[in-house]
Amino acid sequence: MLNENYTDGLLILHQGQVVYETYSGCLDETGQHGAMSVTKSMTGLLGEILVAEGVLDEQALVGDILPELADSAFGNATVKQLLEMTTGLAYSEDYSDPNAEIWAYNAAASPLPKPDDYTGPRTYYEYLATVQPEGEHGQVFGYKTINTDALGWVIARTTGESVASLLSSRLWQRLGMEQDAYFTVDSIGTPFAGGGLSAGLRDLARIGQLVLNEGVMDGERLFPAAAVERIREGGDRQAFAAAGYRYLPGGSYRGMWWSLHNEHGAFAARGVHGQTIYIDPTAEMVIVRFASHPVAGNAANDPTSLPAYQAVAEYLMEKAAMTP
Repeated sequence: MLNENYTDGLLILHQGQVVYETYSGCLDETGQHGAMSVTKSMTGLLGEILVAEGVLDEQALVGDILPELADSAFGNATVKQLLEMTTGLAYSEDYSDPNAEIWAYNAAASPLPKPDDYTGPRTYYEYLATVQPEGEHGQVFGYKTINTDALGWVIARTTGESVASLLSSRLWQRLGMEQDAYFTVDSIGTPFAGGGLSAGLRDLARIGQLVLNEGVMDGERLFPAAAVERIREGGDRQAFAAAGYRYLPGGSYRGMWWSLHNEHGAFAARGVHGQTIYIDPTAEMVIVRFASHPVAGNAANDPTSLPAYQAVAEYLMEKAAMTP
């Protein structure tokens, strides 16, 4: 199954201990891999931490925090609606559509010199200010990366630190990571909060374990448990159901994490081409996976990956129950 799903690296933690670790292709324990939209969950975690600490008001309007976005579709959205991706935005992330707005966003975000005849936005922030409304905020879940980059900007304005800097100071340095991590940036150095992180497999496993432990690592509390509790509670299930994710029935989205709401209370960080941090609190298990699936959407590997994660959880629980 690992090869069939184009797995580059897989690490399984059970009760805080590594029970399985494998690499393939050009990746090994010393390498970093693009985390893709797992980055969103790192940004969302920072947002939930700030909310739990009282630094960020989830009911605040984005336009009040960022006057630059007051006249955009984000202006009258709340921070909570960013965290749950229930904003009403005229923006398509359909990679198969050459006219989807994602391509204009990519062009704006590229750090490379623009063509002489280019007249569009030149940075993440410039693009966000052009986004127009579509529908009402708070009604329907819509997975759109620009929500995360707007949240990243909110975090930067609120704390005075970029997402990359805050992730380093609040988590990376304090966890004693094995490797540096990297962010892609735009032409003015703004980190891509929605998908720009590259990191090592073991270090993302440490993040997963920290989240499973609700902010505690080696006896030290790094952030309030309430941050993870809110993620595990999930978002608006009715709004999520309206989006039609058939492999996540009954799921929801909160803090930029996907909640399965299954009997184990599993939740996950997910990125295109198969990137995953899968956390099963009941089984005390964390699975981290890097992959290079040729199909971007996780619907291509969910039918095999999700049941496999559940099967591993059941096996580890049975094995633990039989251990004296």
